Amino acid sequence: MNDIHKELKEVVSSLKGHLIYQRDILLAEGLSADEYAKIRAAIRQESESRSQSKQSAVGSQQAAVSNPPIQQLTDSPQIPGKSHKELLEGLRSEIGVCQRCKLGKTRTNLVFGVGNPDAKIVFVGEGPGRDEDLQGEPFVGRAGQLLTDIITKGMKMMREDVYICNVVKCRPPENRNPEPDEIDACERFLIRQLEIIRPEIIVALGTFAAQTLLKTELPISKLRGRFHDYKGIQVMPTFHPSYLLRNPDKKKETWEDIKMVIARLG
Repeated sequence: MNDIHKELKEVVSSLKGHLIYQRDILLAEGLSADEYAKIRAAIRQESESRSQSKQSAVGSQQAAVSNPPIQQLTDSPQIPGKSHKELLEGLRSEIGVCQRCKLGKTRTNLVFGVGNPDAKIVFVGEGPGRDEDLQGEPFVGRAGQLLTDIITKGMKMMREDVYICNVVKCRPPENRNPEPDEIDACERFLIRQLEIIRPEIIVALGTFAAQTLLKTELPISKLRGRFHDYKGIQVMPTFHPSYLLRNPDKKKETWEDIKMVIARLG
């Protein structure tokens, strides 16, 4: 950045010197003041044009820093000598201060994911809520407490034993549903997370997680209760914890889904 600013100063200084040189020559040749003013204006316009071109280059570089390019996803993102933890940290660094969709302008914190990078189970939700946006961690509000109860009291595991993330990494305003362009912009990161961790089972929490992973428009009520396949990984769709808070009578069905997950893990 400093090199570009230095170059801009050198260009301006050079043009000023050139202008003075041309003025002396033209005046010496008896050019009128009006004619000289026209030539001077033309030189100034050229100077401004070059300056704007340099500033555009600076803006492009700044955009590249805010939104670093994401490498092409591969069937096997594993890198010899690097742990899953290191690969996830690298992916988070790749995402950077993301502005790839409009959610980047309204979020407080990007919520990447949390838990065991070698987990056998990954829980995938929809998107961060208010508490998650403030703390930068998924499922920490009321719905998060219910998910923690499912993991610790129902599955007899620690929350730290599993990995938890969302389809979109930034909170939709007013907790609205994520929009298709937002899911499209963020899905690549979810795909990479799952490729790195390579769990045995994914629990898709709610309609958006299930539909995104399984590429279907079927509602969660039609998808839950049986396993599906995602790139060789078993997926169990079930109701989102926030839905269970509003519809506690559905907890029994969710528990049936979770018992199938427990049985599949052996």
